[in-house]
Parts: sequence; C-alpha cells; structure tokens
Amino acid sequence: MCGIIGCVGRGDETLDTLVHGLSKLEYRGYDSAGVALANDHIDLCKHSGKIADLREALSDRTLSGSVGIGHTRWSTHGPPTDENAHPHQDCTGDVAVVHNGIIENYQSLRDELVGAGHTFTSDTDTEVVPHLIEDALSSGADPEDAVREAIGRLDGSFAIAVVVAGCDSVFAARNDSPLVLGIGEDATYLASDVPAFRDFTDKVVYLADGEFARLNDDGWTVTDTDGTVIEKDVDTVQWDPEETGKSGYDHFMLKEIHEQPRALRQCLRGRVDELAGTVDIGDLGDLSPTGVQFVACGTSYHAALHGAQLFREAGIPAQAFLASEYATATPPIGDALVVGVTQSGETADTLSALRAARRRGARTLAVTNVVGSTAARECDHALYIRAGPEIGVAATKTFASQLAALNLLALGTSSTGDARQVISALRDLPGHVQEVLDESAAQEVAELYQDASAYFFIGRGYQNPVALEGALKMKEITYKHAEGFAAGELKHGPLALVTENTPVFAIVTGDDERARKTIGNVKEVEARDAPVVAITDGQSDVERYADHVLHIPETHPRAAAVLANTHLQLVSYHTAALLGRNIDKPRNLAKSVTVE
Repeated sequence: MCGIIGCVGRGDETLDTLVHGLSKLEYRGYDSAGVALANDHIDLCKHSGKIADLREALSDRTLSGSVGIGHTRWSTHGPPTDENAHPHQDCTGDVAVVHNGIIENYQSLRDELVGAGHTFTSDTDTEVVPHLIEDALSSGADPEDAVREAIGRLDGSFAIAVVVAGCDSVFAARNDSPLVLGIGEDATYLASDVPAFRDFTDKVVYLADGEFARLNDDGWTVTDTDGTVIEKDVDTVQWDPEETGKSGYDHFMLKEIHEQPRALRQCLRGRVDELAGTVDIGDLGDLSPTGVQFVACGTSYHAALHGAQLFREAGIPAQAFLASEYATATPPIGDALVVGVTQSGETADTLSALRAARRRGARTLAVTNVVGSTAARECDHALYIRAGPEIGVAATKTFASQLAALNLLALGTSSTGDARQVISALRDLPGHVQEVLDESAAQEVAELYQDASAYFFIGRGYQNPVALEGALKMKEITYKHAEGFAAGELKHGPLALVTENTPVFAIVTGDDERARKTIGNVKEVEARDAPVVAITDGQSDVERYADHVLHIPETHPRAAAVLANTHLQLVSYHTAALLGRNIDKPRNLAKSVTVE
C-alpha cells in the first residue's frame, strides 16, 4: 500500500533521486513521506502530507549521503502525522527503516523492547524494526546480520529497506509485499514498483518472498534466509518512462481513460485472427476448464463478474467471488480452474485466495497487468492484459483491458456459436472506444447533475458489472453516494431511495428481452420523477423515456460493456473535476492494496 524507494551509486544526486522516485510512487500512498541518507550518521527528513510538503521541508535542510531510502505512506497503524511518517529510527539514530505491509506481532515485540528500555516515538508497527536492529548491533552483529536477525523475528507481510550509519549498503527483504531492483550502469535501485526508477534504467530484478537483497557500490546480491546466493534473472521493462507522465492532461485518470484504445490494441495484438475466427492464447497451454472460479477485489471483481458470465454462456459453470471472502471461507473447488484477476498482481486478498486454492490442489491462472508480479509468479499460468502503467488510483484502462483479456480467455478455452462475431467486435473495439471519447456528452451530463444527492446505475447481463463499476468510480473520486444494481433488483428495495434528485444511469444495449425489461425499470424510476441518463446503442426505444442519452456504436453485447463503461468513467471524472476533488489521489485510497 505504501511506496518504498532506495538507491546506491548516485553520489550527490542521491537525495534528488529519492524524491523523484517518491513522486512516481505517490499513487501508492500520500498521507506522509520521508527520506533518510546514510554517511557516518543518518540524515533524515519526513513530513505529513504529500510529496510537495516533503520538498518544502527539505528546502530548509541539508542532507548528505550516497546511500539512501525513502517512503510515501498510506496509513494503517497510526494516523498520518510527522511522527508516524517513515523512515523510522532506533534510539541511537544510527538505523533508519522504511516498511510496506503489516507486522502482525508488533505489539508483543514493542512490549518486549519497551521493557528492555527502548523509547518509541510513533504509533506505527514499523518502529519495532529499527529497535530490533539496534539490539542486534549492540550485541556485536554486523549490519547485514543485524537486519537479518530482526527480519527473522517478524510475522506478517512486509517489504523493508534499511540503512545503517557508517555502512555503504541498503538492505532489503520482502514477504507478501512487492519489491523490485533496478539495475543501472553505475547505480542500483530498489522500489515497490518500477515507475520509481524507470527514468534511470529499464533493467529489473523481481524479488520473491523470503529473499534478501544487499545493494552497495559493488552492485547487488540476492540471498535466501540462510544467506545462500540466489541467481536472479534480469528482465527488461517494455514500456517507456514517458508513459508514467501526464502528457499534457490535467489528471492521470483522464489521460488513462484516453489511453484505452491503445491499451486494448496491445491486449489484442497477436491474439486474434478475425479471418480464421480464432483466438491464440497458446502460451497458456491447454486449460480446457470444466469449471471456473474467479477471485478478485474492487474493480477487478467487476471484471471477474463479466468473465464468469462469459464462461456460463459457453456452458461452463463459473462463479466470481470476492477474494477476501474466498480466502477465509473457500468453497468446494473440485477440478475448477481458479482465476485471480488483479491489476497489480500484488493484491493481498487475491493472493490469499489463490494460495488457498493452490493448497487444495487447484490449477490457478493470474489475469494481471504486471510481468513478474507475485500473482504471475505463483500461479500456474498468467494472462497479461498489456495495458501499460496506470498511475491514477481509480482503475480505468486496466478495467477495459481486463474485460478484453477475459473475452480472449473464454474464446480460447471454450466453444461459443458466435465466436466470429465476438472476435470481429473485439477487433473493432479500440476504434469504437475512440469514437466514444471523441463524441461523449459526459461533461454536459456531469454539469447538470453535479449537485445530485446520490447516483444510481442499473444494467442487466453484461451491463450489470458495468453498472457496479460505474457506481464505484463515482464513489471513489467524487465522494458522493452512488450505488449500482442489477436492474431487476430496483423494485426489491432500492426504489425507495429514488427521488427527483437522484439521477439513474441506465445501460441499455440491443433490443432483446434484457433491454425491454431494463426499459421497464427505467419507466419505474421515471414515474418517481428521477432523471434518467440512458447509455445506449440506439437499438431500443429507451431514448423515449430518458432525459439524456450517451450514445455508443452498435456492436456485440460483450464489447458494448466496454463502450458503456467509457461513458461512465468520463461522467465520474467530470463530476469530480467540477466538485474540485483530488482525482488522482482520492482520500483514504491507494492504488495497490497490498495488506489484508
């Protein structure tokens, strides 16, 4: 959930490198931030608030050192204050630590350390780590052994980086929380995510659970818990550093909404043959699932609902589960394929669900955006959505790419009578999304309803997950009340909330029974004086009953879900902009939820 950066080898540029890396990681947390540089002592500066607040604090300070670590925080233990900001130090001030994750046994460790005379200055679980290292150093251990000894006493999830006064190294370890090394020509980096150092190198090494890294002027080494050196592959990042900039857009979210045509082309490239009417995902092997269980959270869960419907319509039993529920009450699996849908590949609840499935002998597949992520490494198979880096906390282009990738998965592993039509619609999808982006009246709708007391979203079939996702986006970035429903559920309770000040967004595509029934639901809310915004391809007569219409091109219902979602993303974005919200960094949220 938090962002870690470290570097060795940048000389006088170390501080600037750390702060630059933190600015690239702020989507992971923005409650507070700090840096620590090591020389014969530790120079440290930290501050509550955003990276800009840290920069201002640094303007009055002189920090020196060619070895350093930094951190941007999303609060778990303790509120976002200067005292709770990372890095944390020991009693001597000779050890500095940054941490992402949760140390589950921190209270017993803290009680032990307080009893031994240590003084704590924060409410965080992290602060036990520098004090444990201090104890080991005072007993004669060298810095690396002291860090290893402290790490060995921790229970829970963590990515940890450490510097020690008088030592020219950064030490790091991970367990259930991501860490990646960046290998430059004259410098070495570590971070929670590649964007932190992508401006300096495209060579990366992904650390696995239980691995320990040491970075110094001689380079880097990775060892296991016993100190045995592990030979690691050095991978090359395929995306360009410019992809993590705003490219002239006011917000990352708007930029990433507009990147959806390119993201979809990348997802589909080399995987569909429209002439043959086939899909090639042969690198996954012959999955041939007789049943599918999807596990996911948040936006990815809405994509999983879409995926489950695809398989059910192909005659294969499929369900989507909230990963947090699946992990603690795993249902019978049988010989089902368990598919984890996770943008980052590091979502803690989804990883727990996948591990629970593996313990029961299930085959597992990760549908993810990040090569080398924990989910991709731990699952039997990985299907990459190829969306490119996404910085905005609210997922946009990754959701569209997840829907496309799940269509490919269903087409490539099952039989459906309209495969050619679906493939044709998928090939047209990037152009159709561009058409929506170019012509959407979403801003005008947002201007009309920015003061609404609540927003409701309804849809059936493939459009039900889109309704849920539309409501989630509205909640995430506008802070307004929003709910999504299967359209038929309106009259079973939610209709009591509908008033003239609660616009209802109705997604109606095609002219089949689902469309006709949804129009019936539109009439129900219209009779209660609620304004109706229809998202439609024009095949039905829903426009007769709508106050406003957002048009999408006529296409297959599977692809129509992506197009309708694009309109709803834009409505939420423009509403949030009109309300003056912090769109890329919504309150209380972070991009990648790496703690349970």
